[in-house]
Amino acid sequence: MTVTVRQLQQWKQQGRPIAALTASDWAIARVLDGAGVDLILVGDSLAMVALGHATTLPLTLDDIIHHAKAVVRGTQRALVAVDLPFLTYQESPTQALRSAGRVLQETGAHAVKLEGGSPSVVAAIAKLTECGIPAIAHLGLTPQAVHRLGYRRQGTDPAGVARLQTEAAAVAAAGAIAVVLEHMPAPVAQTLTQALTIPTLGIGAGPHCDGQILVTHDLLGWSPVVPPFVKTYAAIGDIMRQAVQAYCQDVQSRHFPEDKP
Repeated sequence: MTVTVRQLQQWKQQGRPIAALTASDWAIARVLDGAGVDLILVGDSLAMVALGHATTLPLTLDDIIHHAKAVVRGTQRALVAVDLPFLTYQESPTQALRSAGRVLQETGAHAVKLEGGSPSVVAAIAKLTECGIPAIAHLGLTPQAVHRLGYRRQGTDPAGVARLQTEAAAVAAAGAIAVVLEHMPAPVAQTLTQALTIPTLGIGAGPHCDGQILVTHDLLGWSPVVPPFVKTYAAIGDIMRQAVQAYCQDVQSRHFPEDKP
């Protein structure tokens, strides 16, 4: 049975942590879903971990729709959310509605995610909510603003904390179903989580959020550079490299394929 928006809300009220991860293809989505992940995000991070870009900015709406279709095909239980890429929602609420509508119609996903808490993004979330499209907000370090913010920790001074509090209240009032809190001090994320009635998903934001989300490639040790807040649960990259090296050696030494009668 598919996880629903209502369940996410109930889990916050019950204190039951939400486990979320990213996926960009059918095979990974199938593993995550079967392992019990509650929410799968088709994140614009796939621009970097799957497509080899230096940032998330080059990703297009067509790109992420292509990947989201595969993820949805590999998912039976988890709620699937999809990032709206850079410049596919910032122009106007109408642009956001068109982009989100395409995502839901063409992929079968359940929700979209928008970065930032500016008035224009808040207006976009309100428009999506009005039209029945679940929207997840994303505050703190927002990768689509990398050229302005860099990858620095957010909410580290009183002005930064005040801005996060204002933005969090605004996206919640606009109807966001949840909010990702990225790369901020744990006490700040805890304060936001306690103040909000919608679930918070932390990534580098400490243990007090209503759930946690990571880029799957990072926790599997599959990324060239792993953020310092990530716990690496496996060394899949090394395992794959060793397997491929063994295959190459067997082929070159004519030990594969075996000559079986």
